Amino acid sequence: MIPQKTIEELINKHSILEKDLSSGDIDKKKFAEKSKEYSDLNEIIDDAKKYISFEKNKIELEKILEDQNSENEIKKMAENELIELKLDYEKNEKKLKLFLLPKDEADKKNAIIEIRAGTGGLEASLFAADLFKMYEKVSHRKKWSLELISISRSDAGGLKEVIASIKGLNIYSSLKYESGVHRVQRVPDTETQGRVHTSAATVAVLPEAEEVDLKINDTDLRIDVFRAGGPGGQSVNTTDSAVRITHIPTGISVSQQDEKSQHKNKAKGMKILRARLYELERSRIEKERSKDRKSKIGTGDRSERIRTYNFPQGRVTDHRINLTLHKLSEFLEGEAFDEMIESLTLQAQEESLSQI
Repeated sequence: MIPQKTIEELINKHSILEKDLSSGDIDKKKFAEKSKEYSDLNEIIDDAKKYISFEKNKIELEKILEDQNSENEIKKMAENELIELKLDYEKNEKKLKLFLLPKDEADKKNAIIEIRAGTGGLEASLFAADLFKMYEKVSHRKKWSLELISISRSDAGGLKEVIASIKGLNIYSSLKYESGVHRVQRVPDTETQGRVHTSAATVAVLPEAEEVDLKINDTDLRIDVFRAGGPGGQSVNTTDSAVRITHIPTGISVSQQDEKSQHKNKAKGMKILRARLYELERSRIEKERSKDRKSKIGTGDRSERIRTYNFPQGRVTDHRINLTLHKLSEFLEGEAFDEMIESLTLQAQEESLSQI
């Protein structure tokens, strides 16, 4: 049961924000912040008011049921109303608990997605390319902006590695459960006996960090420049435009050579480095908070096998929530993606609620 005082505070806060926003006496920055807060509260304010009036309404209905002079028809109506009231109370309590769960500030951020071919040789690189196309299609459907940061191609149209930035509304909250090992089972084009092969690719989704989120000292960085290399190791640039940035305290290193400009390569490299350092710190804090509990749905363990894409049976299975969708082609087209993400989010919320 949620303390009445907590709910009263939400209702009072909504009322104060309403007055502040209608006064017209707020600067632009505060107006935007308060508008967002008011909008969030608006989603649950009716539930909060019903929740807080539950006890009073329940007592009134119970009085009718206990009254010897009440007609049977009125008692029956009161009985049905009480059942509905209790059901609403349970629904409202769940909504309010979800609203009161600690917010992950990273959920609102844009994301950097890194996809790498894993075990399986050429077939793994082809699967990495398929995954990237899937995220491209999801982005297009949701009107997100996807910007390529770096790409390393393999033979036959596969990808060894691809890193991209995805911008939009609450991107990280939508994609954070994609981190992990994605496994594919299918018959490769080169397979003459029709045997199903298994290969894998890893996906890492990182919240994009701004400079205000993370202070990186110049003295902690070692920056090396070199000439960009092409296929076969030949130099594709006559100038030292490629950049390798190493964060000395953590040993995290980022290389960037896609652009012809050293300045642009450095800027892209810093974007990736900042995201990796931010995620490293977030993971450390999360481990401290959750050392007494183990969540089924992680958002950072890249070695965990999270999903299998089985082509012969046309299914995609998420192993964390034991959900199988028999619509693999639609999933890869980005059409059934939301169904999976909603199920993962719901399960994660249920886990969080069970900790309260």
